[in-house]
Amino acid sequence: MQVAGLIVRRRVRRICCLGVGLVLALATAGTSADAAPASPAPTPIVSSSLTQVRQQLVWTVTLASPFSPAALQRAGGQLCLLVERPSNGSVSGQVCVVPPRRGGRTPGLTFQRVTARGPGPARTIGATITRAGARQLTAAFLPGAIGNAYQSLRWQTVSALAAPPCTPPRPGATRCAILFPAQPTLIRLHTPQLVGCTATGPPLVYDRPAAGRVIALTFDDGPWYQTPQFLTLLEHYGVQATFFEIGRQIAEFGEKGAIERRMLADGDMIGDHTWSHPDVAGAGAFARDQIEDAAAAIRRATGGFEPCLFRAPYGDLSPALIAEARGLGFTSIQWNIDPRDWARPGVGEIESNVIDNARPGAIVEMHDGGGDRSETLAALPDIITTLRSRGYRFVTVTQLLGQRLIYR
Repeated sequence: MQVAGLIVRRRVRRICCLGVGLVLALATAGTSADAAPASPAPTPIVSSSLTQVRQQLVWTVTLASPFSPAALQRAGGQLCLLVERPSNGSVSGQVCVVPPRRGGRTPGLTFQRVTARGPGPARTIGATITRAGARQLTAAFLPGAIGNAYQSLRWQTVSALAAPPCTPPRPGATRCAILFPAQPTLIRLHTPQLVGCTATGPPLVYDRPAAGRVIALTFDDGPWYQTPQFLTLLEHYGVQATFFEIGRQIAEFGEKGAIERRMLADGDMIGDHTWSHPDVAGAGAFARDQIEDAAAAIRRATGGFEPCLFRAPYGDLSPALIAEARGLGFTSIQWNIDPRDWARPGVGEIESNVIDNARPGAIVEMHDGGGDRSETLAALPDIITTLRSRGYRFVTVTQLLGQRLIYR
């Protein structure tokens, strides 16, 4: 592997950064006319864009001919977004399209950091990928998935083909990669502030069976001394989750709101789990105060976020409480997968319970607080990797329900 990154020359840009270990040279404008196009060659890029939409980066690329990530990989090709430093356009990372996992239908994304030693290991990142047609692909993901905290960056899309099968027309003038746009393009990012969500749909939800191959991980009874470990693990795997918080614990374990702000920055969702975790099924003024006081604590910790998800302690609900919560602007959230991790049944039991019962649109109830949660932490990597291998994508409850997020 040659030195990774982009070394901009007057006429030739060298690219040594693709995840399959390609060491490519791309002739730019001014290539001599005697350099005949190579055949086979990478698929030309018709258009590409990178924009910020609320919290997410949205990358769209259209190729000149129909493609599938699986067929592209079989042919020795790659389609990647090069993440480049704003100062000089050198490559700091790459986001590449990969085929669906076995049993899945939706392509995925991987990210690799690029240093002077070359690309690092590829890791899957959380993304929403859609196809508007056979020639187009759009991927939306959080900047944090690529190690960016809403800082400006430059970017290019690269369509590449390994050599062989791509054959250079002559030494030093290969056309085994195509960049679009021709020069690194600057995108200036801003930090969006999420200030709420809208409780739409039914007032009580256990799951959403028609939601596709997605699943929602939820965690109750935090924040807790182990909550930062949960966030670090979820960040590592690029998973967004929903945390139902106990209001009075925010002052003790929320690190002056840093935990809650970190959750929102990661794309996680925060829900209301009452102020002190009592049984509020009787509804009335007591329940209303418990819900409102917890919501106020979340609002203070985050600098303005108003939650719209409510989970009753112990799952104890009544028609009166559901109506009370709805009147306060909340959807009451239950679950249909419960590994009883609060009882510490063992790592294997937690894993098998979630994995064996997983189905599209399910809501999993686990805990990041209220006791020693080391078993839950230990179970999560296998749960995440196994379900991903089966084509599942992890979403927040608001995403699962299609609820609108409010920004300012």
